[in-house]
Amino acid sequence: MTTKQPKYEEDDGRVICNMDVPGMRWHDKRIRHGFFSRQQAVQQHPRGDAMTDSEARRYTWYAVLAGLLIVAIFSAVWVLFVLFCTEIWFA
Repeated sequence: MTTKQPKYEEDDGRVICNMDVPGMRWHDKRIRHGFFSRQQAVQQHPRGDAMTDSEARRYTWYAVLAGLLIVAIFSAVWVLFVLFCTEIWFA
């Protein structure tokens, strides 16, 4: 007995969502080389060279400062809300 593959009449063979994701086991290695060469061409620095160490440190420091500013604002709002609830609303 041979097993027949089910034939679906509504399947026309078109790909709706390509699941060939780079890094997965089933990724087509022939396509991978072309994808990475295109990806590297797109991700170059605008001046054509990479960031220096001092530029990278400066960007990292400003990102940390922005995160700390957001945390400080949320903390201040939370403290003010608790003070409002305990001193005014529930008094």
